[in-house]
This record gives sequence, structure tokens and C-alpha cells, in this order.
Amino acid sequence: MAKRRQKKQIYRYECTITGETYKTTKQAKNPDDLISVQAYYEMNPEEDDRPEEIKIQLEQSQG
Repeated sequence: MAKRRQKKQIYRYECTITGETYKTTKQAKNPDDLISVQAYYEMNPEEDDRPEEIKIQLEQSQG
């Protein structure tokens, strides 16, 4: 007997700050409280531990 693949449900959420849409395979308990990584670092610049080259690339891509 062949095994059937389970179809994963995809949940789509929108960041309340940047408006960016992203998708996950798990349902969020509080979808209104979700924010993107970019929004988190904008709110907490002192915790931004990314390398400088990544920060420069993101600034250039945002325009």
C-alpha cells in the first residue's frame, strides 16, 4: 500500500508595520501581533546584530 502525502496547510499573514506579506506552515496564535524581521530591527536598532555588508545590501535594495 502506498503512503499518501499529507498536504501542508499554508497560512498567509501580513506585517502590521511594513505591510509585507509572508507565509508559514503553522497557524499563529495572535496574527495581529506578528511583525517582519525588518520591522523588528527598525523598532529595536540596538539589537541589530547582522553583519554590516547585509545592512548595506538591504539599504541599497530598498532604494
